[in-house]
Amino acid sequence: MKLVKKSFKIVGWTFLGIISFVIIYILSAFGLSRITVNSDVEPKDEVAIYILSNGVHTDIVVPIKNDIKDWRNEIEFQQTKSKDSLANYLALGWGDKGFYLETPEWSDLKASVAFKAATGLSTSAMHTTFYRNLSEGENCKKIQISKENYQHLVSYISDSFERDADQKITWISGRSYGKNDAFYEAKGSYNLFYTCNTWANNALKSANQKASLWTPFDTGIFSHYK
Repeated sequence: MKLVKKSFKIVGWTFLGIISFVIIYILSAFGLSRITVNSDVEPKDEVAIYILSNGVHTDIVVPIKNDIKDWRNEIEFQQTKSKDSLANYLALGWGDKGFYLETPEWSDLKASVAFKAATGLSTSAMHTTFYRNLSEGENCKKIQISKENYQHLVSYISDSFERDADQKITWISGRSYGKNDAFYEAKGSYNLFYTCNTWANNALKSANQKASLWTPFDTGIFSHYK
């Protein structure tokens, strides 16, 4: 009987601990995401970038090429199914490799993939998508930045790719969601405190643009660009 009571007590405290963690996590995410960094930044009409969300995940969208960076030198049209070379923009997002490659739909999510992603036990990948045009809306916001700040952004994104001894990025061959996207090996590990949206939020910070103090969700980013 004592053993049964002790077991119930352990289960109860464990459940209470999980619930408490979830509540603290959500409250922290909401509160810290509403604290704006770089709130006094002045827009400068030199380079147009975008933040793009699918409702859960945020991509940073940059011009295919300008006098600062030609992304085609590393991310090739030939590595997509369409091989369409008429794109004008490139969307880049960082995330958990297992989640990216093994979960094309939410219904495909496995408990093992979710556990590894939440605890930082798996590797990461960069997902890139070519676009000919973008339409501004609730989930797509245009941001005008200076060339200097764009250079900072380029450096941040470039440093997120895993590179070989020759400093070349590694294409994950044969894996994509559609006709105009591709995956590449990336640095770092996804976890509850550093998500795909945290990466995107930090990308904006690197470019001295408005961002959340910290956010694991896309809503934290977009709350500063209404």
